[in-house]
Amino acid sequence: MKRRKAREYALQLLFQLDIRKEKPGITLFKRFWSEYDPDDEVRAFTEEIVKGTFKHLRAIDEKILASAKNWSLDRMASVDRNVLRMAAYEILYRMDIPLSVTINEAIELAKKYGTDDSGAFVNGILDSVARLAGKVEAKDLR
Repeated sequence: MKRRKAREYALQLLFQLDIRKEKPGITLFKRFWSEYDPDDEVRAFTEEIVKGTFKHLRAIDEKILASAKNWSLDRMASVDRNVLRMAAYEILYRMDIPLSVTINEAIELAKKYGTDDSGAFVNGILDSVARLAGKVEAKDLR
């Protein structure tokens, strides 16, 4: 549950940065954490996701665009775009997190904060991102 909460915080931060066209910085985190009081583990994982997503944003966006046929990033709902970005970061750069966990968590966030269609949209694109990255889990090989 700690990582789920961290992902929710990360989505809030990424959404805010996306709307404002900003990059993450110390001031952003300070201001954000002044409103919330998570434990150190949640705070650290949240910041890892946000910073990692921004560090690799160009490559992440390229993978999303290659997976989203007939969609541009600008046409995607902001919530969906940022759920996709943070999940793609986990898929592409966090080998310590199982693929199924990342995709399931992203779908749940999309359903909770997005539209009625967000869960299916996010699922389809992340499945394609994972395949493009050569990621499959043992159960997928049967």
